[in-house]
Amino acid sequence: MDEQRMLSLAREGEVAAFEALIEGYEDKIYSLAFRMLGNSEDARDAAQETLLKAYSGLQRFRGDASFSTWIYRIAKNVCLDILRRRSKQRTYSLDEPMELGDGEVSRQFAGDMPAPEDVVMHGEVRDSINSALAEISEHHRVVIILRDIEGFTYEEIANILEIELGTVKSRLYRARASLHEILSEMELFRDRAVGQSEGGDDG
Repeated sequence: MDEQRMLSLAREGEVAAFEALIEGYEDKIYSLAFRMLGNSEDARDAAQETLLKAYSGLQRFRGDASFSTWIYRIAKNVCLDILRRRSKQRTYSLDEPMELGDGEVSRQFAGDMPAPEDVVMHGEVRDSINSALAEISEHHRVVIILRDIEGFTYEEIANILEIELGTVKSRLYRARASLHEILSEMELFRDRAVGQSEGGDDG
């Protein structure tokens, strides 16, 4: 069954048609949300909210853009809403040190079994990239995720984000530059730590 036929049936209330329609998008939406939001719990909530919004909004989908562009646009907006809500609250990063009277100390939390999604995302390189992504602005983060991680074309990204093609390219350039700078600093700190360790052994 082609996408247009599934869309037509889904608009008529066929849940099975909608499930078939979104089957190829669920993992990708979760991946986008995970990298935008930085943790599996929020990413699962965002993915679920995206699919609910897509289902309830099918009647308003006019087909001006492809279904994939439309559903990614919903996912992007859901993620940005979550990030805005976060900014209005006092939140803590697991990597953010706690301020004490005599300095800073690392946070420590009771260890729970990690979710399967978190296990997949682990690894030194992925951790570094995800940490770096969290440090750049939301607008830069989403464009570099869509282009360099999800593989969308510039035109598709422009449609998803509803911005000009030139703006996509400009944001992507700045995002890549920022990410490169952050990752380079991470490597520099790692090298410095190794050098200090080796120097201590010699002494």
